[in-house]
Amino acid sequence: MEIDLFAGVYVSDLDVAKDWYGRLLGNDAAFMPNDTEAVWELAEHRFLYVELKPEHAGHAVQTLFVGDLDAFTEAARARGIEPQARETYGNGVRKHTYRDPDGNEIGLGGAPVED
Repeated sequence: MEIDLFAGVYVSDLDVAKDWYGRLLGNDAAFMPNDTEAVWELAEHRFLYVELKPEHAGHAVQTLFVGDLDAFTEAARARGIEPQARETYGNGVRKHTYRDPDGNEIGLGGAPVED
């Protein structure tokens, strides 16, 4: 069975969100299905979208697990986006937490660092 995933984040200003998510993810939105949404394709059949719904903005929690968390973090830093928190769990898995301008939490996880 083929499944496509669309994970959504409500925002209060679409233009601000498009800029911020573009800098976080390293590219412009893949497509805009209408005047109130922007969609990024993170991997085949896996999408993150922002939607203009000011009354619901700031409550999303999304976590993406990436192959190289350090490289992702450095690339985002070069584009002006810094994590607000960094955690390492007991099993060595790491999480960097980013917050968009509305306060939505976008977590980036990564495997333990190998010695």
